[in-house]
Order: sequence, then structure tokens, then C-alpha cells
Amino acid sequence: MQHFIRILSAAVRRAPIPILIGALVLTVVFGAFVPQQEQAVGNEGFSPDSEEFLAAQTIDDIFTASSEVAVQILISSESGNIITADGIRAYAAIRRAVLDSRASEIMGHRADGDPEGDISGFYEQVLVNLETRGIDPAALDDAGAVAIVQETLASLSPEAVDAFLFPKRAEIEAGESPSGLMVIFLALSKLEDDPDQVELQAIEIDMADAVREAAASVSDDISAEAFSFALLFANQDEFEAEVGRLFGTAFLIILAILGFVFWIHPRGRLNRLAAVRRAAADVLLALAVIVMSIFWMNGIGVLLGPKYLGLIGKFSELLQVIPILLVGLGVDYAIHLTARYREEVGGGADVVEAATRASRTVGVALVLATVTTAVGFLTNIFNPVTAIADFGILASVGIGAAFILMLTFVPAVRILLDRRAEAAGTLPTEALGHSSERLLPRMMGKSSVLADRIPAVMLVIALAGGGLGFWGLTNLSTAFSFTDFVPEGSELLTTFDTLSEDYGGGFGERTQVLLEGDVATPEAHNGLVLAHENMADTPNVVVFDGTAQAESPVSVLFALTTPPEQGGNPESYDADFAAVSSSLGLESDLSVAPGTDVAALYDAAFSSAPEAMGRTIARRGGDYHYLNVSVATQAGEQGAQALGDDLAADFAVVDALDGVNAVPTNENIISRGVVDALQSSQASSIAITLAAAMALLMVTFFIESRRPFLGVITITPVALVVLWVFGMMSLTGISFNPVTAMIAAIAIGIGVPYTIHITHRYQEDRIRTDSTTEAIRSTMTHTGGALAGSAFTTVAGFGILVTSTLKPFQQFGLVVAYAIGFALIAAVLVLPSMLVLWDRWHRRRGDAVVDEEALARTQAALESS
Repeated sequence: MQHFIRILSAAVRRAPIPILIGALVLTVVFGAFVPQQEQAVGNEGFSPDSEEFLAAQTIDDIFTASSEVAVQILISSESGNIITADGIRAYAAIRRAVLDSRASEIMGHRADGDPEGDISGFYEQVLVNLETRGIDPAALDDAGAVAIVQETLASLSPEAVDAFLFPKRAEIEAGESPSGLMVIFLALSKLEDDPDQVELQAIEIDMADAVREAAASVSDDISAEAFSFALLFANQDEFEAEVGRLFGTAFLIILAILGFVFWIHPRGRLNRLAAVRRAAADVLLALAVIVMSIFWMNGIGVLLGPKYLGLIGKFSELLQVIPILLVGLGVDYAIHLTARYREEVGGGADVVEAATRASRTVGVALVLATVTTAVGFLTNIFNPVTAIADFGILASVGIGAAFILMLTFVPAVRILLDRRAEAAGTLPTEALGHSSERLLPRMMGKSSVLADRIPAVMLVIALAGGGLGFWGLTNLSTAFSFTDFVPEGSELLTTFDTLSEDYGGGFGERTQVLLEGDVATPEAHNGLVLAHENMADTPNVVVFDGTAQAESPVSVLFALTTPPEQGGNPESYDADFAAVSSSLGLESDLSVAPGTDVAALYDAAFSSAPEAMGRTIARRGGDYHYLNVSVATQAGEQGAQALGDDLAADFAVVDALDGVNAVPTNENIISRGVVDALQSSQASSIAITLAAAMALLMVTFFIESRRPFLGVITITPVALVVLWVFGMMSLTGISFNPVTAMIAAIAIGIGVPYTIHITHRYQEDRIRTDSTTEAIRSTMTHTGGALAGSAFTTVAGFGILVTSTLKPFQQFGLVVAYAIGFALIAAVLVLPSMLVLWDRWHRRRGDAVVDEEALARTQAALESS
């Protein structure tokens, strides 16, 4: 560690220009990779390697994609009732708009090329009845509209009424419903060479625009919004623009506050104009290094990603948090390094000597803070949530980049700038030597009186707060939805919420049950038939005519073997296959006789219906190994867990077979898995991170000064910070989710450098003076003042996040403020109190507080070139 610092400082001292050029070249190189960054969407990246997530991946990889996609159109009335004449007229206008839009290009696969056959909706049968009677919808009044709707519903079966696409809270008998649903089925098979569904998305956007205009043309009271997940995540540019606005504003705020922190009062050779130039140079230099480290992190992240090394996944929204961490650490590093450099110059050292001493003194604390923080973040690689594991890796990369640049680029630039002033005799040494007399250093110096006079009281208060924080941690709610990253106020998000609440997730929800193993046996097939029967009375499974709406080899066999006169579909019925399947052992109830060659039966079905069978069953190594049951469901996010449990129970008879495994999965079930993974891993992740940091600190302090317990003292306030943050999250109603889950790591990542700076400086000051009071006052004046400047700058900058339209960023802005504010309190009040108590305990025992010989050897090693 010391040897590494010595190498860096020597390189900067001897060759500042090559160091400067090298840093800029690497920034350009890494920056060239940034445009290749791949963004994850929805649950991608957040999902743990759970059986549900792996099942979904297997389905995507193995099975032929569904031949169609459903786009739902929610038609609503501001007055609260869609069962009106305007409601019927709006429905008809929206229907025409769909048929006139680009969507008609990929419709018609359900009804022999007729696009109208791909539209289903709450007024579809009503329009048929009106046309049969020769009634023009334009001539209807509200009473007539209610009458025709009720008459139409009365002519349908109860199950057909349930599928009539009115919300659950509609009161049809009273002629009232706040909304209704139209569903458009689009054929993916009509889109060639569109693997990323770019063309499909464009078609859906065109249809959505036409739908809005059609509704508005009928009545101001009626609105219509098309919804699909392709539309929901179509505006990725909005998310990126939001992130850009937030970080741009944060940088401007940080720039202004850094100007205050770096300001030097004119004195001696330094006039006001020169003071402005000096402060501006230091601010721009700090921000330049932060921006460079972000470029390095992103470029290296691309190299580690799927396109190259494959060590991490695509960049999820969660990784947008890392620049916040880098800004916080970069500001901290820059302020400490600049403050120490000014102190050395003001003390009489020349420019090169001052830069070297600053790097070799503050650098020791910085490298220890960097390594400790990086090790802490790297413990996240064991987290079951993929995005959190990737966060740990990339955060470590970014922290390392910030450290390298801060100890090379900054002193190199400062040497080049100040060496000319020194040669010209214009270097403001007197003004630089009085930096400690500014407001923040004075305030922090005065705060040392608390640690000096009532250290035990301060520690008791801190521990009491930690106890309350632990209580908050145990009561913290855990929640996650992939829609959290859709801006609040989005019409699509409002539509999604309505579909979830009023329509149980809407008509487009599908849940897959993946069967893996020896799936082509009589036992497995008959178990699948029984599972279909079980699903008929399962809550949130769509049922029609007493049959669960599910696609599997069983449903394909039913379609192929059931003649029209027995309720079959004439388009799918295959008389030749029906005869062959009977000879192969298929019974009339779709079960098979013992000893049936099920593989041969499925082979024959493949020959007759290759597309349908390709969506439901697949081989591995020549044998049928994968079976996909796609079920129409309406559970939404709230009912996902119960739906997964119910489907698992339905398929228990298959899952119980030797060598067969059945796993229900969909986006919402996977989201529930994210929540479960977060709940199960949060405490262990925090404990591992803190334990790793403490072990490293103990080893370091033992080597440096033979005082390993200083490692425990240094990390304890950070552990309290984590508890305090969780306590505040509980008090302010902020849930634990993949974004706020990172706050523990950020609290540790920022808190550890803060406390390390205090402990290291206290050891230095304790050698210079025999007085504990003077030592702690000096530490708080110099290092505490720099910490306060760093904390205020970062908090003020990223407080702007609370103005975000993205809920996770709003919450993150608050918890970042909590974490940094508490880290400052712990570093300037709790840690000094602990150091004073530790100091006094050693003196009562007659021990040397600091092993001066060990520290002297450390300093000598650093001073040697």
C-alpha cells in the first residue's frame, strides 16, 4: 500500500506532463467504448438467479415465440360512466382508428385475413346487435345505450359476461362502469427480421396515437390509452433525459458549493481576482477528475459486459446510481487532497514537495479508504440480485479510477500550474497557509469540545440511535416493481395501474409453467391433463366454458382431434391426425393408456401443427425435455405470489414425478422473487460488507501503528450510520428496494473514508502534541473542516434527486442525504468521542497511545523516493 503510494507520487513528481497526457488518452480510449453500452429493460438485471427467473430464460431461449401479442386499449370516462351513447360512439371511432392505423398491417391472422377478427372488446357484441337492428350509433341516447348493453349481456352465458372486459367494480345492472377494455391481437409472424421488436413498437406507437385522437374527437369526457409493455418502455429516451437533467443540475449545484469550499480569502499576494481564478481552477480540476472517472467506469463496464468479457450483464437502471457515489467520493478526495496541499504550501514547502507530501499523507488514507470501500462493494458479488452484484463490481472499478486519477492527474496539473507562479514569485503562500481560518474548519474545530468533555454521553446517544435504527430496519417494508422506473404522471403508468387494480392485470397477462425432465411419458402426459382440469377452478386463471385458457400439448391435441360438431375449431381440426392419435393411444378425454409411446404421439402432432407444438414442447439431445404451458391469467402484481403458489399446486402431480420439475413464472412472479431475495440478503450483505471492511482496517492499523483495535473504532461509527439511515427510511416511509438497497453500500462507501481520514489525522496530531484536547481540535479543524465541505457539497448537489419524476430517484435523493449527513455526524462527533475514550484508556494503563516507532517507519518509507 505504502509502496504503491510512493510509486505514484514519484511518477507525478518526475513526469507530470506524461502523467497528464496518459490520463487524458485513457479517458478518450475508455470513452470510445461508452456508446456501446447496452441497457437492460424491465426486470432484466434485477432478477435473482431464482428458479422462476431461470425458467423464464429457458422459455425465451428454447421455445418458438408466441405468434401474437395483445395490445390493450383502456377506454375511460372522466364523469365515471362509459355506458353511455358517447361511450358506444367512442368505441366505434377507436375501432375504426385501429383498422386505419399501421396495426392493420399485422392483423387478420385470427379470422382468415379479416383484421376485424383480431379485435375483442366490451362493446364488440353491442355493435353487432346495433348493426343487426339497423340502429345508427349516432342516433343513440344514453337510455338506449344502457338498454342495448344490458340486452346484449343478457343474451350471453355467465362466462362470456365475465370475459366482456368491464372492470370488476362495474355495476352493469345499474348501467354504470368507469371504463372498458378493447384488446387488439397483432401477429408477430407477419413481421420478418424484427428480433428486437423495433418495427412492432413503431406500429404500436402509431396505433396508440390514432386511438387517443379518435377518443378525443367524440367527446372531451372520453379518453383512450393503448397499453403494452413495448409501449411502456418505448420512451427510454425520457428516462435518459431525466437522468441527464438530474445529474446536470446536481453538477451545477456542486460546482457552486465547491467554489465556496475552495474559496481563499484574499491575503498577501492574493487579490480578489486571483482568488476567484484559484478557486475556479480547483473546482474545475475536481469536477474534471470526477467526469473522467465516470468515463473510465462506463468504458470498463462495457469491456466487462456481454459484448466482450461477459463478467457482468447489461447496464440496469440501478447502475445509474454509481456516478452519485463517484461524485461523493471524488469531492471528498479532492477536498482533502487540496486542503493538505494548501497546508503544506502555506507551511513553507515548495510546490513539488507540497504535492508529494499531500499525496503521501492524505494518499495513505485515500488508498486505505479506496481499498476498504472497494472490498466492501465487491462483497455484493454474492448477492442473488444480479444488478446488485454488477453494482458492486462497477462501483469498485469507478472508485479505483477516481483514486488513481486523484493521486496522479490532480497533483500533476497543480504542479504544472503552480510551478510557474512559484518561479515568478506570485504563489500566494500566505493566503494558502490560512485556509484553516475559514468558517467550516472553525466550526468543526469548535465541535471537538463535545468529544473532549462528554465523550461517553455522545457515545451513549449514538448507540441509542443505533438501537432505534435496528428497530426501523426490522420494520422496513420491502417492495419492487419494474414500473418504478417509469416517470410518475405517465399516462401509460396510470393505465397500467388501472389494469392491475380493476382488471386483475388486464387481458394480456400470461403465466408460463415450465416442465423440465422426462416429459414425454404416459405419467407426465396424464399429469398434464389433470393439471389442466385443476386450473379450471384456480383463482386468477382465465376460464371459458369451464376450461382454463392455457396452451400446451394437451390443448393442441384437443384442437386437432375435436370435430366442429363437438365444439372444436374447424380451422384446427385434423381428421387424419385424429385417426392416427387414436391408434397411438390417445383417449377421448385426452389422456393416454399405460405404455403409450407419448413421444410418437407428440411427433405426429408436430407434423400436423408445427407452429403450435413448437410453442409448447422442445427436445434436448433427441428426447423431449422441455414443456411450456402458457396460461391466461389476471393476477397482476398484487396476486402474483398467490398465483404462483396456486399453479404450483395444480402441477404438483407432475412435479412429483421422478426426473420432472414444474416451475410457474411470469414478470410479476419474478418481481416477487426480487423482493424475497432482497429481504433474505439485506442483513447478510450489510454484515459481510462491514466485516470485510473491519478486517482490512484492523490488519492495516496493526501493520502501520501496531494498534489493530483502531480498525474496530474506525468502522463502528459507520455501522451506526447504516442503522441510522434504515431508521430514517422506516420513519419517512421509504421502502427497501433494489435502489435503496444500495444505500447501505453507499453509507459504508462514503462513511469509511470519512472515518479513516479522522483516525489517520488524529494519529499524526497525537504525535505532534501530548494533549488529547489539542490533538482532537487540530484533527477536527483540518480534516473535519474538509469533511464538512465534502458532505455539504454532495448533499446539496444530490438533493436535487427529490425533484425527479422517477420514484426510486426521489427516494434515493432522500436516503443519500440521510447517509452523507449521518456519515458526517458519525465522523465529527461519534468517532472523536471514541478516540478520546480510547486515548484516555491507554493513558490510564500507562501505555503509549500511538506506537511512534511504527508510525515513524511508515513515514520514513513514504518520504523515501
